[in-house]
Amino acid sequence: MTGEDLRQLLLNKWGRSYDVQLRRTQGKIFLQVMWKYLEQASFPLSEAEYKAHLDSIASYLNEFGGVGQVRTYITQTRDRPRLGKAVSIPLDLGERASEWLL
Repeated sequence: MTGEDLRQLLLNKWGRSYDVQLRRTQGKIFLQVMWKYLEQASFPLSEAEYKAHLDSIASYLNEFGGVGQVRTYITQTRDRPRLGKAVSIPLDLGERASEWLL
């Protein structure tokens, strides 16, 4: 997956280029689809910065082996990002979880 693939996945599902973040909570890693999006006037990143950010997130997802999980979750969920509430996608890293949680 590339950053552009991730952006297209977000656009296809919700029609906006949402910000995404990796978060570690209670020993688990989540990809969070935030409520801010590139098309907003108040979005803090330029388009080039946003693309670079998505590329870095996509490279982590590739390393984690979580691309399929993210794709499946986004296409099947009924949740949508809204002000103050991100869509949290749990990433099951299996036996390799300890490598990424240090």
